Amino acid sequence: MRNLQAVLLVTVPFLLAFGLVLPLVRFEKLYFFSDTPSLLGIIASLWGAENYLLATIVALVSVALPILKTVSLAVEAMGTRRKSERGFFFEHIVPQLARWSMADVLLVAIVIAAAKTSGLATAFTQPGLWFYAGSTMISGLLHILLRKEKGPN
Repeated sequence: MRNLQAVLLVTVPFLLAFGLVLPLVRFEKLYFFSDTPSLLGIIASLWGAENYLLATIVALVSVALPILKTVSLAVEAMGTRRKSERGFFFEHIVPQLARWSMADVLLVAIVIAAAKTSGLATAFTQPGLWFYAGSTMISGLLHILLRKEKGPN
């Protein structure tokens, strides 16, 4: 079980990094124009368009929180064994991070569905979305495995 946790713990940051820099979706308009934004590209585009608040929110939810969750899972995996010794952060904050993990993936799926049904553009998923979703699901699995291993006390 510890070997599986170690492999998952090493895999999550790589998947997350690829999910941040690779294109999430490809929009095609009029057969000649296409756009393939990455998550970091979307944030930079929002910042460049002076949508500072939205860029900050997307950066926090889509980049900072997943990185914080990954680091906290690594710390938890290396840390204490008993639930009573884990502290407030691991008992209350990390589970909340886990609940928000799939929000970005679902949001991109909604954007793709909206683009397809609007008729203005066609949209196709790209590798970045799958890497990001993979990092989210594997970090969730790792969270469950760590909780199960630590036990009730």
